Amino acid sequence: MGPRGPGSGWPLAGTLLVAVAASMVAGGEDCLWYVDRNGSWHPGFDCEFFTFCCGTCHQRYCCRDPLRLLTERQQRHCLAF
Repeated sequence: MGPRGPGSGWPLAGTLLVAVAASMVAGGEDCLWYVDRNGSWHPGFDCEFFTFCCGTCHQRYCCRDPLRLLTERQQRHCLAF
């Protein structure tokens, strides 16, 4: 037993499990249309399988990093504001 006690690795393991599950569920997530910081309109586009929409409200791209995932719900929230 380490200095942190039994089960101290579970929060990290849980976080990794959620990130992997999110990436599997969100595979092929589409990037919706958006307006960049300069006011230019960009049409929506599809991401390939095992990639998903990443970025911010003002810049979007396809990636495989689940920590950068921008869900369609989050994208629609960007459009509202």
